[in-house]
Amino acid sequence: MDPQQELFSALFLELKKQYPDSVYDTFLPPEGTPYPFVYLADSDLNDRANKTAVFGTASQTIHVWHDNPRQRGTVSQMLLQIKQICRQLEHTGNFSWSVQDLNQRILPDTTTNQPLLHGIVEVTFLFS
Repeated sequence: MDPQQELFSALFLELKKQYPDSVYDTFLPPEGTPYPFVYLADSDLNDRANKTAVFGTASQTIHVWHDNPRQRGTVSQMLLQIKQICRQLEHTGNFSWSVQDLNQRILPDTTTNQPLLHGIVEVTFLFS
């Protein structure tokens, strides 16, 4: 399996354990989906190979949306749990992983009629 897909699948499964029925990928959930929810968004892969192995970096962006901007603590706690899941990921079927960089943001989102709170985790893993 491609390292990027293997990372995505592992994170998706772990996030589903933490947030059953609240994790989405490929498309944002349909209107009427309860908040807060988690969305696995874009990913990036930079790999190199030698005679016996593939190694490099893979990045994943993970979003959290909440419909109550007054509950920043809830979003912050979810982002902390997501970062812990990322840091605990050490092995998948074909690769070893370690977090290289992790960035977190919380910002207002006014793209809908209802103000939202938008949390973003951008994580880069080293893999071998």
